Amino acid sequence: MHPLFEQRWSPRWLDADAEVPDESLRAMLDAARWAPSYGNTQPARYLVGRKGDSTYERIFETLSRRNQNWAHTAAVLMLGVAITVNAKGELPLYEYGLALATENLVLQAVDEGLVAHQMGGFNAEAARILFELPLEAKPIVAIAVGKLGDRNTIPDDLRDRELAPRKRLPLSDIAFTGEWGTPVFPEQPPA
Repeated sequence: MHPLFEQRWSPRWLDADAEVPDESLRAMLDAARWAPSYGNTQPARYLVGRKGDSTYERIFETLSRRNQNWAHTAAVLMLGVAITVNAKGELPLYEYGLALATENLVLQAVDEGLVAHQMGGFNAEAARILFELPLEAKPIVAIAVGKLGDRNTIPDDLRDRELAPRKRLPLSDIAFTGEWGTPVFPEQPPA
């Protein structure tokens, strides 16, 4: 497995003074652009705001209070928006297409020495209004991007959660063969 997958995580403490270089932001968006999509429909679109600009402020305004409590330290805020209709008609699996593009974006962030935190806690209708989105543009996810902050700056209410070991289900719980629940790769008994 490539180390990027294990290195990717979604911290909530970012360096409030750090910036995301143009080259890194461009690379992240290019990585998103190259994601696979159903029938090559490419439904992923991004609204991108840098700290201090009006796009950033409007995205921030849509975030839930809980996400606002930490996301204000991000150098970049984005909204992942899926196009649901194009010249050929309704797009199937547009959310899946945006998800694949966003995963590419996030993994590229890791490769750039950055972190990215995806958030479902935002008001999609407010985003639609604030950005005057067309009907075929559906806001799906907010993303905070920046550099990891100093451990000493983790807010007390986030400290335990942020420093807890990361956990994933074992492979035997997610990949089956033959019948549901029969692992492709059963876990090895402890030696």
